[in-house]
Amino acid sequence: MEYMSQEGYDKLVAELHQLESVELPKVRDAIAEARDKGDLSENFEYHAAKREQGRLLSQIRFKQRVLEFARVIDTKRLGSDAVGLLTKVEMTNLKNNASMAYTIVSPHEANLREGKISIKSPVAQALLGKSVGDVVEVRVPAGVQTLRIESITL
Repeated sequence: MEYMSQEGYDKLVAELHQLESVELPKVRDAIAEARDKGDLSENFEYHAAKREQGRLLSQIRFKQRVLEFARVIDTKRLGSDAVGLLTKVEMTNLKNNASMAYTIVSPHEANLREGKISIKSPVAQALLGKSVGDVVEVRVPAGVQTLRIESITL
């Protein structure tokens, strides 16, 4: 089962629709066009289009599978007293006094540019269940970070 926000679910549905209704027909047209050019054994365009079709079909199957097991979380039922899925956490790195804020989301919604980190990431795993004022140590590729939780919101 994959828990996610309504926004993440809607985005995944839109991506799947785009792949099925726009990208896949383009590739099928490219295959048909390449097939009309003759000998398929040495037709690079045909083989490239077939590879692209396989890649698209794989993405479509993956997104369909995620949506099949997806459960949208009702944010009204969540509390903001502890760090959990869909909570926004503001924290301070105690080594360099840098402030940062992340929203804990499902792996399919993670996007660091938008400040969304996967619940499966080392930082999120260390923060889960913690409260405001708690200090946690997180082992990351760059070493160990010491973080203090400043606020938790939905």
